Amino acid sequence: MRNDIASRAREIALALTSWPSVTGSAEEAAVERLVYCLGPMASTSTLPIPNDPRRNVFWLKRGRGRRTIVLTGHFDVVPVDDYGDLKPLAFTPESLLPEIVARLRRTGENPLALADFESGDYLPGRGLLDMKAGLAAGIAAMETYAGEANLLFLGVSDEEDRSAGARAAVPLLPVIAREHGLDIELVINLDAISDQGDGTVGRVVALGSIGKQLLTAFVVGKEAHACYPQDGVNAAYLGAELLTEFELADELAEVSGNEIAAPPTALHAKDMKSGYNVTTPAQSWLYWNTLQHRRSASDVFDIALMLARRAMARAARKVARDIPVMTYAELAARVAPDEIKAKADELAALTALDLPERNKLLTAHVWAKSGLSGPAVVMGFGSIPYPAVSLTDAGLEDAIKAAVRPHGLSSVRYFPGISDMSFFGESSGDLSAAAANTPVWGTGFTMPESAGFPCINIGPWGRDYHHWLERLHAPYAFETLPRVLLSVIEAVMNRR
Repeated sequence: MRNDIASRAREIALALTSWPSVTGSAEEAAVERLVYCLGPMASTSTLPIPNDPRRNVFWLKRGRGRRTIVLTGHFDVVPVDDYGDLKPLAFTPESLLPEIVARLRRTGENPLALADFESGDYLPGRGLLDMKAGLAAGIAAMETYAGEANLLFLGVSDEEDRSAGARAAVPLLPVIAREHGLDIELVINLDAISDQGDGTVGRVVALGSIGKQLLTAFVVGKEAHACYPQDGVNAAYLGAELLTEFELADELAEVSGNEIAAPPTALHAKDMKSGYNVTTPAQSWLYWNTLQHRRSASDVFDIALMLARRAMARAARKVARDIPVMTYAELAARVAPDEIKAKADELAALTALDLPERNKLLTAHVWAKSGLSGPAVVMGFGSIPYPAVSLTDAGLEDAIKAAVRPHGLSSVRYFPGISDMSFFGESSGDLSAAAANTPVWGTGFTMPESAGFPCINIGPWGRDYHHWLERLHAPYAFETLPRVLLSVIEAVMNRR
């Protein structure tokens, strides 16, 4: 079986899926299973992530010389509560399959999923698509490979939460390269792509990855009794004008050739009242997902400030008051750094709070210390940024395209979802504006310097990941993908 690359890829994928790492739990079990699948090799090691219970897994397969290709991917998954009464089977694809088919036949709720499963080409299971099958293809390809390249496998323990695994691994790669005499020529990320059609969209090599920045707005109104709303300014209303302005705003939907980064959409909008009363909200907190191809954080922020000022000009006409829009950096400049740092350190210890929530609390604290009064809007960023990356070596790009073409793959410029490519690849946008306007930057999280390696994505495809109908197109993942990886490795090594 070990000589049959497709059978081996399937075997590894099912083994990895059956011993999962759900974000926040089962960390050591997942590492143990990954090491087990790699086999009893002296060059396998696990390295801790600072201030985190999880570990990354490294495996170096020696070739001849210094030239090295890295294959990497995350092995954490999202929770499984959405499976309902099938939750006990969520990590056992072969047992889950007939039960899902029976449910879909009974309910009729998703004809496409039922047709997929009945075709025999798709397997269900949490994490099988996103992304144990990608890891399995990488491991199977490495086991089979017998050429000149050094192959370095890097399994990162967290991408689904805050990419702690990749952020910890990036500064280690140059150290590992020096210690082992490696010249890293390419990083291949193994992440999955969703395709609701015939697989054409999924059978691709991505020559870069979109970036993500989480824009925030801390909105300050002026409280008033609900019977006299004109005496104040309702922070919920100001937030609604911001929502109207930002939702699907074309100005933040970046276009590169035929590829479009999805426009912004609100992920959170809520006032900051603690309970019911008849006083209008004094403050509200909003944030938006934004995606980029080449734009820097400064570019994104300038557009966001323009949109916010346009929205507040509209609101000002209704409430008959000026509503200034400022940046978090401008607000923070009004408060002693020591006061901000003390609160930031306090919030950093509250690890149960997500990063946007910590940024909200710190912004509210700084506002309270600033001596300013509302109405006003404070714009900032609320989480870890994912820099957009792109391949810059035209000759390498041509070699990769030629290598994948015989396997039926095409190419796209940007992987359409956020991924660890942002930390391994060649970054295309400066993040200094994000650093200055993310309240918990440096306390709630740290950002490594971009590794700057040529980085691409080649992974499995399927449908509905992060959903109980998550399913993998098995023939491509097990039969095609490992061979594609081998072809790309050879193509890179044949360049001189």
